[in-house]
Amino acid sequence: MLYSEKVMDHFQNPRNVGKMDDADGVGEVGNAVCGDIMKIYLKVEDGVITDVKFNTFGCGSAIATSSMATEMIKGKKIEEALELSNKAVVEALDGLPAHKLHCSVLAEEAVKAAVKDYYDKNNIPYDPAMFPTDCAHCEGCGH
Repeated sequence: MLYSEKVMDHFQNPRNVGKMDDADGVGEVGNAVCGDIMKIYLKVEDGVITDVKFNTFGCGSAIATSSMATEMIKGKKIEEALELSNKAVVEALDGLPAHKLHCSVLAEEAVKAAVKDYYDKNNIPYDPAMFPTDCAHCEGCGH
């Protein structure tokens, strides 16, 4: 079997799908060239992520990694969301095929982009090195 039961579950029954008009932080990564676009919305109260939604245009793995990533950061402190790694997302899904690992990187980058947006909107100082500007999820996409 190519995909784990958890990947199939999060693809067929994704958690936290939707958009949030009053989001405190929004992160969008990917582009049409590489085929996957992921947008994450955060609601933050007292430094804790109280709600998170996502919209993903992409393959089943992109949807599953988005769903799992939102589940993993919900209820966590905003700083903890920055510690989410693509490796942790893949492990939580019981693995991904090698050619789909870029989807988990996309999920990590979308979460970080949403946190950065939250920091920017609230004038919270941060180290720019925490937010790489080149996209690691796809090679040669010109992003």
